[in-house]
Amino acid sequence: MAATLFKRSFPWDEAGFTALCEGVEGIRFWGYPEPRPLFPAVAARHKKSVGVFSSGQLEVLGRICKAWDAEGGNAAKWARKLHLLMENEAGAPPPRVFRNGEIFAGRLLDDWEGMDESARSPWARLLAHVVDSSASKPSTKWIARARELLSPVGEVAFAESMLSWLPLIDKPAADGRQQEYPGSTYVRRIDPMEICDPHLDILKGLVWMAGLLDIDELTRLIGRVGVSAYRKIPGTGPRATRVGNACVWALGNIGSDCALSQLAMMKVRVKFGSAQIAIGKALQTLADARGVTSDELEEMSVPSYGMTRVGRLEEKLGEHTAVIDVIGGKPVLSFLKPDGSPQKSVPAAVKENFASDLKELKGSAKDIEKMLSAQRERLDNLYLQRKSWPFRVWRERYLDHPLVGIMVRSLIWSFQAGPDAPVVNAIWHDGGLRDVDANLIEPTEEALVHLWHPIDAGVSEIVRWRNWLFEHLVRQPFKQAHREVYILTDAERNTGTYSNRFASHILKQHQFNSLCAVRGWKNKLRLMVDDEYPPATRLLPTWGLRAEYWIEGVGDDYNDEYVTDSGAYRYIVTDQVRFYRIDAAQATAHAGGGGYGPRWGGSLEEAMPVESVPPLVLSEVLRDVDLFVGVTSVGNDPAWSDGGPQGRHEDYWSKFSFGELGETAEIRKELIGSLLPRLKIAKQCRLSGRFLIVKGSLRTYKIHLGSGNILMEPDDRYLCIVKAATSTGGQQVFLPFEGDSKLSVILSKAFLLAADTKIKDPTILSQINANR
Repeated sequence: MAATLFKRSFPWDEAGFTALCEGVEGIRFWGYPEPRPLFPAVAARHKKSVGVFSSGQLEVLGRICKAWDAEGGNAAKWARKLHLLMENEAGAPPPRVFRNGEIFAGRLLDDWEGMDESARSPWARLLAHVVDSSASKPSTKWIARARELLSPVGEVAFAESMLSWLPLIDKPAADGRQQEYPGSTYVRRIDPMEICDPHLDILKGLVWMAGLLDIDELTRLIGRVGVSAYRKIPGTGPRATRVGNACVWALGNIGSDCALSQLAMMKVRVKFGSAQIAIGKALQTLADARGVTSDELEEMSVPSYGMTRVGRLEEKLGEHTAVIDVIGGKPVLSFLKPDGSPQKSVPAAVKENFASDLKELKGSAKDIEKMLSAQRERLDNLYLQRKSWPFRVWRERYLDHPLVGIMVRSLIWSFQAGPDAPVVNAIWHDGGLRDVDANLIEPTEEALVHLWHPIDAGVSEIVRWRNWLFEHLVRQPFKQAHREVYILTDAERNTGTYSNRFASHILKQHQFNSLCAVRGWKNKLRLMVDDEYPPATRLLPTWGLRAEYWIEGVGDDYNDEYVTDSGAYRYIVTDQVRFYRIDAAQATAHAGGGGYGPRWGGSLEEAMPVESVPPLVLSEVLRDVDLFVGVTSVGNDPAWSDGGPQGRHEDYWSKFSFGELGETAEIRKELIGSLLPRLKIAKQCRLSGRFLIVKGSLRTYKIHLGSGNILMEPDDRYLCIVKAATSTGGQQVFLPFEGDSKLSVILSKAFLLAADTKIKDPTILSQINANR
């Protein structure tokens, strides 16, 4: 009946429309189809006919908006349409739309209060427009109106406001926010990092408008907002997919070199599946417009941030010179006096006369650090892309690039002058490319270059390169010379089409899911429901293959020990690793287990024999899987020393915590063996089998080189150190690569236990002194 009434186009008199509003307010349960989407149009027709709402109508409409806002979802969208109708052209931005608690909204309203009337009027019209931004992308009509509204506000004023407001979405809102549902007693706690629904469209509209301007500082901010918007909230999902998608659209619309670099950065840093698709499409569109491939565009669009040589930026600010040097992978801002000597702090003259330049330099340092992280990951992914370049191209885009060259010059590269020519391996050192014997090599312009992998080298060459890194104190951005290599085993030849090397492990599902995204795998969180799930997969388009890691949920009853509030399994158990043609039909398994099989009514293609998988692909995929197990296994968790829920997994925990070493741990053991003679505690330490033995004054300790867990002699009593401070007793310890946090933890524990008489933590001391 309500829908029929709302569809009527006859005019309402004042009393009739007031009664209609009161009737709408009084309805608590609506039927299907939902009639409420029609009510804002009824209100709009009435306002158009009478000019303004009466005070009584505004009061009732305000209560309707409040109720629909609290309901959330589509109801909140209909409420926003009513909000807009209730505001006049020169009025304030509707406070009912900007909710309390979120920092960016508070700053926006504070700035609004500080505006004079002449500034408020154009901002009111602009904000009213961005509130109406519910579409997936801006229409031509929306963009034309946005350009009209930007003009009276001013592009500079708009950009300055965005630079003030948008960074604040990274700030957590006040804790304790809740969402109530009309007609229900259920109250949902809102995560401090969650952006409330009404603000999503507002932010989306603001980002769309920012995408109409080509201002580098604002463009870089859009990239940062995009990364933040796609960041996941545990148990909830991405913070603000709509805002992230708006950032991708905005960067694609800007299309400048700066926008390209931000899209390239987002492609590496954002792991959300649909976001990757949107970013890829935006890059492809821009690549087509420039007549290059998307891969080439990514390589060409890496910014230099004003650096004129590899790893160094210099900028004159009056009589002083600002310098950004990348040291140990971190950009460091410093200053030089007029005579060229170092200045300990920011010069007063720079603070006073070059405040905006100083702000820009500090922003560049932060951007350089983020871009280095993104490019480090891109370089590490080159192995499975099978990339190579003519030397002249590689030199321009990699070796001599002011930012990428920082990492490229600490990696080993392979050079081949022609198909029949020998491959020469070299690294940048002492002003040129040199082989492991320090011989200078000079490749021809057309020689092919690719990233060296230890699987292509003999043991002696690998050892020599590792020793070279130590001798020259070269730290690689990721494991290369010390990279784990996984060779096909006899067991895998016998099983034929799968590897059981990493089966029967118990992993923390949410941590596993996050790590899958980081390493380029696609995985779906398993819920304790009646549903089918595919395995974790990694697509390898360059090779025409798909890798799969078979997993299932752990637990058969719905309780907090095994299932989260949202119904997701806390833990999964692992099974086989398999390889298929990239377009082969995919097996699924029920959420609760029962094995993998074809989808209903479908059939499965036989998996590829593991022996036929290219050795590099096999090694890199198993390296990923080893990482998943090594990082996310419950065997790493001291709280599981009792076997976890009901003590069911005590045997697994003990086996993982103190069992045989995997490839990663073997590399770690070799490296610690090289490090020990250089450490202050060398006389107190030795390697023995799976352990680093540390002799303290109170006890002798055995630190497992895989898990980092500790046993105490003489009775192998377990020592629980929940979190060790990553300290090495004041000694600078050189590590030849980045990325092995477990190695740092093991070394920190060794330094801590070597000086066990200085330990102050009562929890640790009570364990050490028990039964001595």
